Amino acid sequence: MAETAFERDLIGPMRASSPTQANAAPLPEKMQTGATLLIRALENLGIDTVFGYPGGAIMPVYDALVGSKLRHILMRHEQGAAFAADGWARVTGKPGVCIATSGPGATNLVTGIANAMMDSVPLICITGQVPTPLLGTDSFQEVDILGISLPIVKHSWLVRDAAVIPAIVEEAYHLATSGRPGPVLIDLPKDVAAKPAHSPRAFALPNDGDVAAHVEQGLADATALMRQAQRPLLYIGGGVGLAGAAPALRRFARKTGIPGVATLKGLGALPTDEPLFLGMLGMHGTKAANLAVHQCDLLIALGARFDDRATGMLASFAPHAKIIHIDIDAAEIGKLRGADVGVACDLKYALNLLDPGPLAIEDWVNRVCETKQAFAWRYDAPGDGIYAPALLKALSERAGDDFIATCDVGQHQMWAAQHCRFAQPQAHLTSGGLGAMGYGLPAGIGAKLARPHAQVVTITGDGSIMLNIQELATLKRYDLALKILLLDNNALGMVRQWQELFYEERYSEVELPDNPDFVEVARAFGIDAFRADKRDEVPGLIERLLGASGPCLAHVVIHPRENVWPLVPPGRGNHEMLEEDAR
Repeated sequence: MAETAFERDLIGPMRASSPTQANAAPLPEKMQTGATLLIRALENLGIDTVFGYPGGAIMPVYDALVGSKLRHILMRHEQGAAFAADGWARVTGKPGVCIATSGPGATNLVTGIANAMMDSVPLICITGQVPTPLLGTDSFQEVDILGISLPIVKHSWLVRDAAVIPAIVEEAYHLATSGRPGPVLIDLPKDVAAKPAHSPRAFALPNDGDVAAHVEQGLADATALMRQAQRPLLYIGGGVGLAGAAPALRRFARKTGIPGVATLKGLGALPTDEPLFLGMLGMHGTKAANLAVHQCDLLIALGARFDDRATGMLASFAPHAKIIHIDIDAAEIGKLRGADVGVACDLKYALNLLDPGPLAIEDWVNRVCETKQAFAWRYDAPGDGIYAPALLKALSERAGDDFIATCDVGQHQMWAAQHCRFAQPQAHLTSGGLGAMGYGLPAGIGAKLARPHAQVVTITGDGSIMLNIQELATLKRYDLALKILLLDNNALGMVRQWQELFYEERYSEVELPDNPDFVEVARAFGIDAFRADKRDEVPGLIERLLGASGPCLAHVVIHPRENVWPLVPPGRGNHEMLEEDAR
């Protein structure tokens, strides 16, 4: 049987992805246009997959894709394209590329760009623009995407000369990936993309220089503080995974015996089942993690930014501790909490150099381990309904070291962070800083394309999935074996929980009794789906979901009033957690 165009898409980036592309020859060198220079520049940088949605102003670029080596993934919404590129980037460590047309295509990317900026994800966003003579005339589908995106990109370009496109693409790649990663944007007018280009200009990489002497001194000062500390604690942020520093962190933690806590984005840098890992800290952190932060005398912040969801009331965060803060971004050091030692450098370099030698912290280690044991999670919830924390724990353990979760935002996101087993930083993908609902499904598509043999599971809720549910069509189009665990409580659960606890149970616009039948919706897209609502169904549910050979959705009904515990109330310190029995 002949391959379909969609099957050819999945074989690899060196294969054409449609019959038209297979029969087309690249344009002769003398006929290169701005668009073909763009495509060739991406190819030369080793990029093999892009996510996008075509339209009028970007049409020359889509024409240049014909016959190229790039695998284009057609998403069903530009926001989905940005989130899929984000998922691809987080798994591969390489910049994700998303493409959209001008006007609404460009503005639909904005949430995805902001998400990447908040979570330090390298993206190259390419937008079409109206022809240069029409710029500033309010022409059809013209928006100032440079102005709109200015606060949420590392850098942006409006291209006016096709000859500079290769240099811009190379500079964009360098800026997106260097230092603290993040998104960049290239706005390409239609006439610049379509016109022939001659004598393309090259880009010269800047010389970043050697490690400064102040870094060496800072690391020496940090080492001295570690030797003096009696209750040191690692505060692990998402920067560890971004720097590829997880192996160095694990060696350092095991050599020194210093316990650790992690932010939402730092999960997996230390395996979550590591004995000296105390869990996530912050608003929905573990009691062991939050109490350890409150009691420590030295907090070693690694690639973390003292975000309010992690710190609670900042004035009472780690009140007895001196602070060592190591981050690639010098702007983060001292921004929210003053550091006794601040070092702006690559985390892998720092962790490989730090060596405080044997530390006399046995009493402290025993103390935090006893606290961890005393406040360990319980999974013996009453009733015969499905208890989401227990389900997530069992699912992640069954999936093994190849498990990758792409989580939406809400109660299910916090349950996943608290209860799933993550063996690596790339195992936990979620919208951390922006908290964008609708992230999970398209990010899962990007992650599954990047790691086809991994067990990628999108963990979502009945609220979140509706924001980008159209990407079920993309899932079917490319026949990706992404698994979807949909936890349905007929509500916007996290907002409902806050209205219950802090707004005297005045529930406003959070109930979702009119949800569709999600099993039938998935099947309408041609995706296998099933429903479960009883605890004794969980083992079979997990086996059926993970064992499916293609895409599969498990619609899991949970109690509509189940809450996430513990919870740090607004305006309180992390040590003042509310627990279920103390409401």
